[in-house]
Amino acid sequence: MTARKRYWLMKSEPDAFSIDDLEKVGTEPWNGVRNYQARNFMRSMQVGDGVLFYHSNCKEPGIVGTATVSSAAYPDETQFDPKSDYHDPKSTREDPRWSLVDVAFERKLTRTITLDEIKQHADALGDGFALIQRGNRLSVLPVTAAQWKFLLALE
Repeated sequence: MTARKRYWLMKSEPDAFSIDDLEKVGTEPWNGVRNYQARNFMRSMQVGDGVLFYHSNCKEPGIVGTATVSSAAYPDETQFDPKSDYHDPKSTREDPRWSLVDVAFERKLTRTITLDEIKQHADALGDGFALIQRGNRLSVLPVTAAQWKFLLALE
């Protein structure tokens, strides 16, 4: 029996790694996540899960494309590298603190579904849509199948 497909929203600053970058490389390890809740979400991801690729911390934040989770979670190598911005001296190879998944490009949207537009549809998205909850700054968020369908219909 196969697990039910799940959906996620993953944020990246476009000057660090954009949807165009993902399109060029095809598949990329989603490294550098240093929030335990976001890490736990990634640890629960399964190959084939859908990803809304979200550009954050930019002039027009919003959903810009879709991707697919293409690996199970595995240790994020940047935690072991003292030269990395994401180094964690308390993490060991025997007991790694941080995990990542590989994400594969699917498609760019024809237009950005902006954060402002998403906020305008807060009622349709429901109370559980973490992106628009006050104070939520997670870089990896769960999305329900209904929210996924609704958001992509805005394109």
